[in-house]
Amino acid sequence: MESWRTNIKTILGASIIAGVGLVAAPALANTLIVASPQVPEGFDGDALRTHTQNVVVQTYENLVVYGRKMEDGREVNDPASVVPHLAESWEVKDGGITWVFKLREGIKSPYGNELTADDVEWSWAKSFAQKRTGNFIARVSNVKAVKAVSKYKVAFTLSAPSSIFLKALTLYVPGIYDTTEVKKHVTTEDPWGLKWMATHTAGFGAYHLETLKADDQAVYVWNKNYFRGKPYFTKVIYKEVPSEASRVTLLKAGQVQLIDRPSIQKAVDLMKDPNVKVDRASGRSIAAARMNPKCKPFDDKRVRQAFNYAVDKNALNKAIFAGSADLARSVVPPIVDGYNPSFFKYDYNPAKAKALLAEAGYPDGIKEPIELLYADAFWHQEPIAIQIADQLKKVGINAKPTRTTTSDMRAKGSPKVMSMCFFTWEDGPIVLDPVYTMYLISHSKGVSNRSAYNNPRVDELIDKAREELDAGKRLEMMNEAQKHWVEDAPWILTVYPATFEAMAPNISGWVHFPDEHERWFDLKVK
Repeated sequence: MESWRTNIKTILGASIIAGVGLVAAPALANTLIVASPQVPEGFDGDALRTHTQNVVVQTYENLVVYGRKMEDGREVNDPASVVPHLAESWEVKDGGITWVFKLREGIKSPYGNELTADDVEWSWAKSFAQKRTGNFIARVSNVKAVKAVSKYKVAFTLSAPSSIFLKALTLYVPGIYDTTEVKKHVTTEDPWGLKWMATHTAGFGAYHLETLKADDQAVYVWNKNYFRGKPYFTKVIYKEVPSEASRVTLLKAGQVQLIDRPSIQKAVDLMKDPNVKVDRASGRSIAAARMNPKCKPFDDKRVRQAFNYAVDKNALNKAIFAGSADLARSVVPPIVDGYNPSFFKYDYNPAKAKALLAEAGYPDGIKEPIELLYADAFWHQEPIAIQIADQLKKVGINAKPTRTTTSDMRAKGSPKVMSMCFFTWEDGPIVLDPVYTMYLISHSKGVSNRSAYNNPRVDELIDKAREELDAGKRLEMMNEAQKHWVEDAPWILTVYPATFEAMAPNISGWVHFPDEHERWFDLKVK
């Protein structure tokens, strides 16, 4: 413990690698320093920007959470169990149409305001109005209305029964806001206080934003009114360190305690260092190259299938992920019930790729350059783009890896735009359910569709399954949906990357969440 404190004093007291310095913190032993590629660009879970999701999960919590269980000697979330959190209980009425939640009394924000049913109603209304992530969660869960029925009771009215509704409520969005505080900052032009939320937080979770310095750091402190009590780390410095090499060096030197999602190459290296601990969890997101059927030449299914046959996924896994990832054979990940890899047929076959290209009118390949966009939202985007482009050249396809910004990719991949023709990305479900997964990624209205995939039969199957409470029938529908999706080949499926978290060896308590972000409240020093 003493060496850890000494290292903290070193990093807080002086500038370190390449001019990266950190401000002083008074309670050194209870300060967690997280090295991240970038400081969050916003703090509204309904308007995800770079590194927003990493931190909103620390501030905004929901009515229920997954239960916990022990697995291989460690505590993990149990997706089969949903337990009370901000709500202490609930009752279901009208055949699953009405859900009434009783809030815990006495829950307060860092501003001292008590959580009430009005906060829940306002927060969901905000998401409905923004028509973004939270509104999507409502739509996929069949939520039609949210109304306060008393100070501590709030009723959710569904348009139809939903077997995924309760699991959807484990998410950080729609976030539940301290509306007493937020409403101090609303205007006629900005009725939800979104401008204020871009640089402030007002939730009932364990932490809230204390200070923000653009391109430098965000400092969080614990909510002294938090209903679950005091965390081990009462201050968290979320420090911008753009270079992964510098982040790794700082961790190895004991000068930061956690680094944001290291690349697999760095994770493998860190596993060999006794001064670092690396925890691993199976991935639920797919790293892929997506093809937009509205763009030529991807408007021809044979071309999309040819691109799939042209890529050696095993070679890519070995070259980029050190063989640690699982090959992707469906849009539904293996950790979700209902995963069906039996329809996958795109094992590496360049001869088949060339034959399909010829059938589609490209007997000599595609010579016109096709831009393959990538950014740095995920460490593997660039190497995947480069590897795929190199492999496509072998069958006569001229793909050009082109770097852009993460913000630009998010904007162009938004549900109302979806203008990118060919790009690398990673997406996966944060509700561990096959219907949710398919809606999120494969439905024409899915917020993570991003590449304008649209198959009316797939939409029909998903929409029916959302209201089907019989588990067997739901799985049958999702089997057919996966079959159609694989046949349509809208993505070059590559792998499900594993999640690695690298931290100081004396940090314990890390629990993997479907959104891939640790909860600082769980962490402590042994």
